[in-house]
Amino acid sequence: MEPSNSTKGGADQVLVEGHSHAKKVVFNRPKQLNALSFQMVSRLLELFLACEGDHNVKLIILKGKGRAFCAGGDVATVVHDITEGKWKLGAEFFRIEYIMNYVMATYSKPQVSILNGIVMGGGAGASIHGRFRVATENSVFAMPETALGLFPDVGATYFLPRLPGFFGNDCYFLLGEYVGLTGTRLDGAEMLACGLATHFVPEVRLSLLEEALCNANSSDPAIISAIIDEFSQQPRLKEKSVYHLLDIINDFFSRRTVEEIILALEREAVNTNNGWISSTIKSLKTASPTSLKITLRSIREGRHQGVGQCLISEYRMVCHVMQGKVSKDFMEGCRAILLDKDKNPKWEPSKLELVSDEMVNRYFSKVDEEDVADLKLPTRSNLPAHAIAKL
Repeated sequence: MEPSNSTKGGADQVLVEGHSHAKKVVFNRPKQLNALSFQMVSRLLELFLACEGDHNVKLIILKGKGRAFCAGGDVATVVHDITEGKWKLGAEFFRIEYIMNYVMATYSKPQVSILNGIVMGGGAGASIHGRFRVATENSVFAMPETALGLFPDVGATYFLPRLPGFFGNDCYFLLGEYVGLTGTRLDGAEMLACGLATHFVPEVRLSLLEEALCNANSSDPAIISAIIDEFSQQPRLKEKSVYHLLDIINDFFSRRTVEEIILALEREAVNTNNGWISSTIKSLKTASPTSLKITLRSIREGRHQGVGQCLISEYRMVCHVMQGKVSKDFMEGCRAILLDKDKNPKWEPSKLELVSDEMVNRYFSKVDEEDVADLKLPTRSNLPAHAIAKL
C-alpha cells in the first residue's frame, strides 16, 4: 500500500548539489516552510543510504531554502489520509521518517545541518541526530506537538531528556521535559547552550563555511569541527532566556505527574508576578491533556533507552494516535491549529484527571491489528564510537 503522496516528485522537493565528496542536500519547499512530505523523507533516506555506501562522499551538508530549515512534518496530508479512513497510510509516512532518523543517528559520515531559520518537529529529527548542528541568529527551535494532540517524536524522546548535554547517575536537568511539554521556543544561542546545536555561525558567514567544508575533502570529525570553529562565534544569551531558569525548571518539572507540575506552578503564581510561570501554565493548560501525559512518560522512559528503542516506542505511540481509538485529539488539534485556524481545540478527554493510567498505557502497547507490526530498524555496521554510544 503506497501513501497518497507517493515518492514521485521527491527529487524536486529535495535538491542535491555540491562536489562528489561533499553532498549538499537542500529542502526545497520554501512556501511550506520545508515541511517534510512522504516524498521528502523517502528521498532523504535513499540519499543518506546511497552516500554512506559511496566511498567518494566524505560528508553531507543539510540545509533548507527560504526562512526555514524545516518546520516539521506535512501533517495536513496525514490528517487527510486519516479522514479518508486510511490511517495506515499515515503510519507508513512515520515508519519511513523514523527509519531515516535512525540512519542519521547512527550515520558513519559527518552530517552538518545548517539550521538557519525554523527548526521544529520533523525538522529537529532530520538534524539533531546528526554529528554537527550549526545554529544562527535566525534559528528558532521548538517541539510544538502537544498543542496539536501529538507528542514530541522523531527521536525526541531520546534527545530531549539528554538536554542540556550534561547528566549523570544523580544529576540531570529537566529542560527536555519543559521544552517537550510546553512547546516553548529556543533561539540559536539557547540551542548552542543546551547542546541542540554544536556551533553558532552568523548567517553572513554561512556561504564561506559551506565552501570551506566542500573544499575539505575529509570525513574526519575533528577536521570538520575545526573548520566550523573557524567561522563560529559565542553568542550571548538574552537576559530573559529560559537557560537562566534551569534550577526553577528542575524544581517544577521534577514533579511526578503533569497534574503535580501544574499545581506547583499555580501555587507559585499566587505568590509572585512571574511572567515565565504564567506563560508556562497557559501553555500546559491549552495543550491536549492526553498528549501531555504520554509525552511526560515517553521522555522519562527515553532517558534510559537507546535511540532505536525510543523510535520503536514512538512508532507504537504514533500508530495509536492516528488510529484514534483512545483519543482523536490529533485530528482536532490539526483542525484547530493548522486547518480552520480557530486556535480553539476541543480536547477529549478535556481534563488531565480524565486521562487514566490505563489509557496512557495503551499508547505504549503493541497495536492490536494483524497488519500493523512494530517498527523494524535496519541493521547498522561499522559504526563510529559516537553512534554506538546512542544504542
